[in-house]
Amino acid sequence: MNKTGRNRTRNAFNLRQRLKWVGLALGLCSVSLVGRAAYVQIINSDFYQRQGEARYLRELPINTSRGMITDRNGEPVAVSTPVASIWVNPQELMRSPDRIPELATALGMPLDELSTKLSQKADKEFMYLRRRINPDDAEKVVALKIPGVASQREFRRFYPQGEAMAHVLGFTNIDDRGQEGLELAFDEWLRGKAGAKRVIRNRKGETVESDLLRAAEPGKDLTLSIDRRIQFLAFKELRNALIENKAAGGSMVIMDVATGEVLAMVNLPTYNPNAVGGAAPDTRRNRAVTDLVEPGSTMKPLTIASALQSAVVTKDTTVDTNPGYMAIGRYTIKDVPRNNGVLNVTGVITRSSNIGAAKIAAKMPDQVFYDHVHSFGYGSAPHSGFPGESAGVLPRPARWSGSSKTTMSYGYGLNVTPLQIATAYSALGNGGKLIAPTFVKGQRNEGKQIIDEKIAKEVVAMMETVVTQGGAKQAAVLGYHVAGKTGTARKAGPGGYERGHYNALFAGVVPASNPRFATVIVINDPQAGKYYGGLVSAPVFHNVMEGALRLMDVPPDDIDSWLAAQQSGKMGHAASSLPTPPPAETVVAPDAAAEFDAALPSAHATLPPAQGGTQ
Repeated sequence: MNKTGRNRTRNAFNLRQRLKWVGLALGLCSVSLVGRAAYVQIINSDFYQRQGEARYLRELPINTSRGMITDRNGEPVAVSTPVASIWVNPQELMRSPDRIPELATALGMPLDELSTKLSQKADKEFMYLRRRINPDDAEKVVALKIPGVASQREFRRFYPQGEAMAHVLGFTNIDDRGQEGLELAFDEWLRGKAGAKRVIRNRKGETVESDLLRAAEPGKDLTLSIDRRIQFLAFKELRNALIENKAAGGSMVIMDVATGEVLAMVNLPTYNPNAVGGAAPDTRRNRAVTDLVEPGSTMKPLTIASALQSAVVTKDTTVDTNPGYMAIGRYTIKDVPRNNGVLNVTGVITRSSNIGAAKIAAKMPDQVFYDHVHSFGYGSAPHSGFPGESAGVLPRPARWSGSSKTTMSYGYGLNVTPLQIATAYSALGNGGKLIAPTFVKGQRNEGKQIIDEKIAKEVVAMMETVVTQGGAKQAAVLGYHVAGKTGTARKAGPGGYERGHYNALFAGVVPASNPRFATVIVINDPQAGKYYGGLVSAPVFHNVMEGALRLMDVPPDDIDSWLAAQQSGKMGHAASSLPTPPPAETVVAPDAAAEFDAALPSAHATLPPAQGGTQ
């Protein structure tokens, strides 16, 4: 065989080998493709199905409205109004950059600001552009059909009463969740549950099909114990008092004695819950629930009630307060404004005698005194359900010094909130039964009998003399017997009690013969020359209760004074519209047990010492 033949044989052999290898490679590729297809379509089909659906299928939330909050009469005080939010898919919009200037103009945003936001979120599929805008404005933006731009329905909270009810209601955040106040306390009840729907969108982002996955459940409505009329009246009068007395702040609490329902709660300074962003954090604090004050002489009726319950005194027991001051260790306590001599127990309250209260408290063992004061709710949380409520400070006897019980008897050395004072006075007005306060209409907390009913009525009768003969004549309400107690407590500072800075208090119940309201007013640091509770806070009680009694149609229990004023032509501005008097046989005569006539203290009287002296 020649050389040419051998080459042809070699070429023929190589061709066959190559064909085999090519066939083998093609076979392996076919097997690989079939296997891969089987893996994708059978074994791992869920993943790729999700990836495909992600391109055109979306699950969107269905927002639901927050429950409405109403006052006790069904008037709305917090409602949710529909708004819209504009959002965008940055990935989709960035594929049409020529539409970005048009979008910026429609939104009223600077172009560079919008471009910066989009570039920062360029790898995302969702970004808010505008939150909580008018639905009509949102519709105009969506109507431009800019790629990736859409809107969703939301709700915004609106508070018709504004500043007047800010501290009670609190507010919600941009996602409509409660942040403070009752909005926070009842957030789960009010919020409801959002629904969901699945939508199919075409390549332009337009919804072509939708399917409901879960129906939205609207939030539940909440009816408060608050009466918005009394709330606004209290807000107005407290604000006027702060302006008149150049005070730093104030709080007022009004409770229904029989039920424990809070009818009004006001704090100043306040804020607008419809525009929370501009409010200082300090103004958002509900001082009536969270801030502590020394109760001053509003403590004395509780001291007397404890002594009567302990049977260490009777209402006729006499107390020698001569010579008008008393040394307790290195401290000296005084009576203001003068030596009151020998007083009976009623006179101790009428004259607001610090020495009388101290001597009566001294008759009780330390633990007995502590237990009685604690039973009025001092030193424990009121259990009102309001977020952040304070328990106050009531030191246990083991931590007392030599003067602790003495100073506590007239309101120093312990700290309470205005809500706690109102709860304690409600117990006195409710025949000695303490009921935890509530902000929900119809919610009745179980009462606890802390003192005998007879004793509670005796103490209320004693407090009437403070208004008729003592330092709270300006708290009187024509046509009604009023029982109350003033308090003037020096404010504590970093270095001790501050001279010239006081809290002026008044706490009382009305009508005294059958109490309906228990009211507490605390005015912080009045600087207009007057600082006694009887001159600063008692007039606020008069103004608010005069209106509240009429609004709630509470019949008068002092017909004689009402008729006398009517005949003399000296009726107050609201006296002519008093509720219809009850039958004559049910009218209760005013208490006349007090033996002494106490003059109102001068606004320039000698300041009380650091550890005592309240009026």
